[in-house]
Amino acid sequence: MSRKLILASASPRRRELLEQIGVEFHIHPVDMDESMLPGESVLQHVKRLAIEKARLGYAYGSQQENDLAVLAADTVVEIEGEVLGKPVNSQQAAVFLARLSGKQHKVHTAVAVVTGENELTGISSSEVEFTQLSEQQITAYVETGEPLDKAGAYAIQGVAAQFIVNLNGSYSGVLGLPLYETAKLFSACGVSCRI
Repeated sequence: MSRKLILASASPRRRELLEQIGVEFHIHPVDMDESMLPGESVLQHVKRLAIEKARLGYAYGSQQENDLAVLAADTVVEIEGEVLGKPVNSQQAAVFLARLSGKQHKVHTAVAVVTGENELTGISSSEVEFTQLSEQQITAYVETGEPLDKAGAYAIQGVAAQFIVNLNGSYSGVLGLPLYETAKLFSACGVSCRI
């Protein structure tokens, strides 16, 4: 018997990725401050956010269910040691895209599963290279609205796919849920996948 799984995220991409591997789940998004702590490295930051989101989801879900697993993830874009989060407006989205233009950056996604017995984490880091973008391309892309709720101001599965010269790592990790790492965590804590 598989544990009941809660996805502590409202992300449609994470939902689609879980459906892709045949996992049954319920959705309960959580909300928290995602600011970096003083002295926190990028990897410590993304891992902390994933585990804290999973803990929040578990605190909610365990009131209704005993045999429960809660999955959470967090994704950050890092360029030259700086984290580019979700842009607050169109102007910041354009600034982020100009930073990424013609350069390689890293996308880190941490995944966490919390059960009554365990807190398990995994992390996927990928390198993504952007083509050189013109001001017109940046403006036109920002006007689509796609960058505004995405880490680093782009969606690899959307219009921005045409800007990607090279991807070294996990496509699903860049999307927001690294399926290899997630399936390993599920296997360790009794959540069933299709295969």
